[in-house]
Amino acid sequence: MKAVILAAGVGARLGDPAALPKALLRFGGKSLLARHLEALAREGVADVVIGTGYRAEAIEEELARLGASRTVRTVHNPRFREGSNVTLWTLREHIAAGEEMIVMDADVLCDRRMIGRLARSRVASCLLVDRDFEPGDEPVKVCIREGRIVEFRKAAEGRFDTVGESVGFFRFAAEAARALAEATERYVAAGAFATPYEEAIRDLLLAEPGRVGYEDVTGLPWIEIDFPADVRRAEREVLPRLEEE
Repeated sequence: MKAVILAAGVGARLGDPAALPKALLRFGGKSLLARHLEALAREGVADVVIGTGYRAEAIEEELARLGASRTVRTVHNPRFREGSNVTLWTLREHIAAGEEMIVMDADVLCDRRMIGRLARSRVASCLLVDRDFEPGDEPVKVCIREGRIVEFRKAAEGRFDTVGESVGFFRFAAEAARALAEATERYVAAGAFATPYEEAIRDLLLAEPGRVGYEDVTGLPWIEIDFPADVRRAEREVLPRLEEE
């Protein structure tokens, strides 16, 4: 199994244009990137590719510091300011390489068991969903009806039995991973560069309902880091729960 980590964004909403990539934010003395690599290694996932962009050299320096430069590969997206789907498209050769794939955002502080849920899931293609979330325009919603995902967008529309928030961690069987790479290609070919990568995943989810399932991680601590308030909450609320475990 291979893992692809998306770590190209500028993180402008944190408010400091001179800051490091969000993957290098440190909590409890460890960068988010270090935490992800450790969690993947615990599950036997050693083949890791990181999509870099903004301040890519800082990612390389962190990999060297962690002693991971020889085992973890990086692919630079020079068009990183055009959006996350372009970064996913830049990684298309790795995604469509014919093997099981974990795709994950780098800017998440989370319980390491979340990656374990993906790596050990009996569902070949799945995503993580948390039903205990704060409604609003920011979370990407996962809408489920009769056990199947029927919508995957920030706007929850249509009929559904359950709704939760996507953690931003996904697992794809080889064929589904190839379909995802093709979906990113279509958006880039159409010039839809600002389209978030979630739209390519949504196309995959809705093209064949039931092809991608889910693992419910409600109750496990995690937070996506987008705003300064998220950093404070990560330090005060999420990190202490990780340390207890």
